[in-house]
Amino acid sequence: MSYQKVIVVGNCGADCTLRYLSDGTAVASFSLAVNEKYKEKETTIWYKVTTWRKTAEICAEYVKKGREYLVEGRMTPDKTTGGPRTWQAQDGSWRASYEMTADRVVFLQGGSDNSGASKPSVDDEEPNVFDVDALPF
Repeated sequence: MSYQKVIVVGNCGADCTLRYLSDGTAVASFSLAVNEKYKEKETTIWYKVTTWRKTAEICAEYVKKGREYLVEGRMTPDKTTGGPRTWQAQDGSWRASYEMTADRVVFLQGGSDNSGASKPSVDDEEPNVFDVDALPF
């Protein structure tokens, strides 16, 4: 038996984008930056997050650039390499991004945004059951 679960907390790099497949299934994507400091050097790891169905529709409405989110899901490897997607930046350095399919997205920052909407919590199986205040970390 195999099992995979990844949990990352970071800031959204751009507003979420939403599209619909030909069968009407909603698919949303956004990037998440996770900053880590190791031996006095700060590194940013980027994750491309994909959500589906009702979760995608809610993320498209609420996931905004700069806000902090907890994303729980599974890694999606690059089809050609089996690892992260890599590319060469304009400055010649190599970069990598990791892709994940989210099962759950938790909105961490603040109790509401400027529009007064409350922060939702999204889970593909059971919407609005994840209590941010009950997190042990």
